[in-house]
Amino acid sequence: MSTRTTASRRLSVAAAAALVLSLGATACGSDGGTSSGSAASAGASPNASAADAGSVPKASGTITVFAAASLKESFTDLGKKFEAANPGTKVTFNFGGSSSLATSIDSGAPADVFAAASPATMKTVTDAGGVSGQPTTFVRNTLTIAVPNGNPKHIAGLKDLTASGVKVALCAKEVPCGAAAQSALKAAGLDLTPVTLEQDVKGALTKVELGEVDASLVYRTDVRADAAKIDGVDFPEADKAVNDYPIAALAKAPNKDGAAAFLAYVQSPEAKQVLTAAGFQAP
Repeated sequence: MSTRTTASRRLSVAAAAALVLSLGATACGSDGGTSSGSAASAGASPNASAADAGSVPKASGTITVFAAASLKESFTDLGKKFEAANPGTKVTFNFGGSSSLATSIDSGAPADVFAAASPATMKTVTDAGGVSGQPTTFVRNTLTIAVPNGNPKHIAGLKDLTASGVKVALCAKEVPCGAAAQSALKAAGLDLTPVTLEQDVKGALTKVELGEVDASLVYRTDVRADAAKIDGVDFPEADKAVNDYPIAALAKAPNKDGAAAFLAYVQSPEAKQVLTAAGFQAP
């Protein structure tokens, strides 16, 4: 047998071995991808990316969320969607003024997640050591003037709220919507005395619904959610009173895995669509 023939056969054997190794590596890679996909489906919401799935624990049990009153409609919707995507979970909400919710959390009220209507309110919980990790701003909201359908007082801007005979409801100054209202009024150079101060934005909106006041300063999202009864009048000074909404898992969360899963879901593409449709802005 010639030297050239022997060398040729050796090359053929080497090539075959290389091909077998290549096919084996491809098969292992394929199995790994399938396994990763199964883990993502089991441990995270369907909206989480493959990269994020491994870091989001599997949700189960009851998840208690304390959230600003202005999030009521959108979070109620998100809670139902989250439960549908995570069988065996139950999301319960406590909606109210962010400042009162923060006080409850600082006093030891059991909760897993806190979504506030301002960074200042979240800071009171963070400073008390009540937050796990860093809060994340997930949406923004701006003010508008809420009036009854048809705008019977023909209110066109903030200055009209100071006219004689116009009754106005505002949120209390310590509440995020109240602090925002004060910033807007300051930007307009106006001094307004309301007939009532409410502890959350829904309270200020209800006063208009009941005909007890002619107008109130609330968030655009609240007017959109109550469009059957309320009209909104935008004003330029609202740009000076934009509220960032932070969300965080709580340090003493009874359901830490559930808190992490819900936190991830609120920042998912599906949740962002729900929040945008409600009138919230991207941060």
